Amino acid sequence: MIVDAHQHFWDLDKVAYPWLTPDQGVLHRTYQPEDLLPELRAAGVDRTVLGQAADSYEETDAMLALADEHAFIAGVVGWVDLTDPAEAARAIERYRQHPRFVGVRHLIHEEPDPDWLVRDGVLESLGLLAEAGLVFDVVSLLPRHLDHVVTVAERHPGLKLVIDHLSKPRIKDHEWEPWAGGIAAAAACPNVCAKVSGLVTEADHENWTVADLRPYVEHAVEGFGTGRLMFGSDWPVVLQAADYQTVFHVSHALLGGPGQEEVFGGVAARVYGLDLGVRGQE
Repeated sequence: MIVDAHQHFWDLDKVAYPWLTPDQGVLHRTYQPEDLLPELRAAGVDRTVLGQAADSYEETDAMLALADEHAFIAGVVGWVDLTDPAEAARAIERYRQHPRFVGVRHLIHEEPDPDWLVRDGVLESLGLLAEAGLVFDVVSLLPRHLDHVVTVAERHPGLKLVIDHLSKPRIKDHEWEPWAGGIAAAAACPNVCAKVSGLVTEADHENWTVADLRPYVEHAVEGFGTGRLMFGSDWPVVLQAADYQTVFHVSHALLGGPGQEEVFGGVAARVYGLDLGVRGQE
């Protein structure tokens, strides 16, 4: 069973997305399940993990409502206010009642404080996620964010951490360090996994090649192995650089060897605790 471990939906008429301004081009419109379903069917993808794109309960509620309506959404990574442990505890208790609420994410890369992830209140709230058996998705951008992944992983060894988009390597500029060292350090923590997702948007949108992506993916495989990596499309964000089918087939070209069943479904099912057996695609 193939799982796309990272995709988004948004409805600009119902939920506020401060970062989604008109200058975002193709992204500045509503994207809903009816837009993605034909792509999933064409690629043979059975399930997805729907990830947050706004730091709000409003969006989390909207995503869970979509999961109730659409069989292919196997898990939802939502948002809770991690800066306030008491509030986080209440929100976790509320959301964990939903069978497809599997994790939490915060738009760390939008925070002006590069040390947001290691604030005392956030660290305490991350401990609550660990106790609840929920995953924390790390949308990191700065080298410092990757350093903090190691800090959190060591502070909470029972917390499952997932680095989104391989921490956005600077592929367009062919930069290697400090990204490579940061990924290796994070991969040394057994409770850390990563998503091979969104890489084409970190490359030259008009002229990227598979060869541009390959060294970054190979380095991730070397560190995490196929047992801690998962494929994600990052649709519709990837539409800035490629369509869904291109991203899916390029991912297979890069990760289609031994262990591909893990990368294209097994890891996501295990890490997020997805129930893949009960329902059909739609």
